[in-house]
Amino acid sequence: MKLIKLDAIDSTNDFLKSLASQDELDNFTVVTAENQTKGKGQMGSKWQSESGKNLIMSVLVKDFLYGNEQVFNLSVIVSLAVIDALKSLNIPDLCIKWPNDIMSYNKKVGGILIENTIKSDGRIVSVVGIGLNVNQTNFDHLPNASSLGVICKREFDKNSLVLLILEKIQQKIDSWENSSADLWKEYFNSLFRQGIPMPFKKLSTKDSGQNFMGIIKGVSPVGKIQILLEDDSVSEFEIKEIQMLY
Repeated sequence: MKLIKLDAIDSTNDFLKSLASQDELDNFTVVTAENQTKGKGQMGSKWQSESGKNLIMSVLVKDFLYGNEQVFNLSVIVSLAVIDALKSLNIPDLCIKWPNDIMSYNKKVGGILIENTIKSDGRIVSVVGIGLNVNQTNFDHLPNASSLGVICKREFDKNSLVLLILEKIQQKIDSWENSSADLWKEYFNSLFRQGIPMPFKKLSTKDSGQNFMGIIKGVSPVGKIQILLEDDSVSEFEIKEIQMLY
């Protein structure tokens, strides 16, 4: 494993993507940063983090995905890997808010952003960005966020957490061929508020702002969330189409 530690960078994902385009990097090369000025989340949102307090890492993953229909498999693997790593540190009440936010109780403690590049020979090279709130304590402007330190009332070693998460990712990738069905089941069973009636908001241009009630019933092989609606029909939505209200 190659580990590149940076003090400050605009985006570890962008840095690693640039490196990967210029050099034949080893699989599972990791970039970490103490401070990230242009951190990215899902749907173009910004990932805000206090300098030096949190885990900011990006991992290069190649020779795993071989088609667009498989892309969400990596999201399943990484989400579960982070959950497993945090369970080993006794972080309580962990779950995954679809598609791959990491929750403790009803607070977001981490997020995952996977960016895929299709090479000229058809290979898919992925850069997996992981942000975890570790030792930050101030969340005045982020009411739905918290950190491992706040929840457990102690400080955590970020460096050992990087290695632990990477180990879990590698283990799950190695076991995927024989355990994919079990891992998908584990992913669904780990989903935040699955099987419970809850409100959602439509984000699509046509119905933007419209709220509706539904029950999470599953996730499709390509990562669309499957929601049971009040008329007993099941609809599938992509991440940019709906927002969970909680």
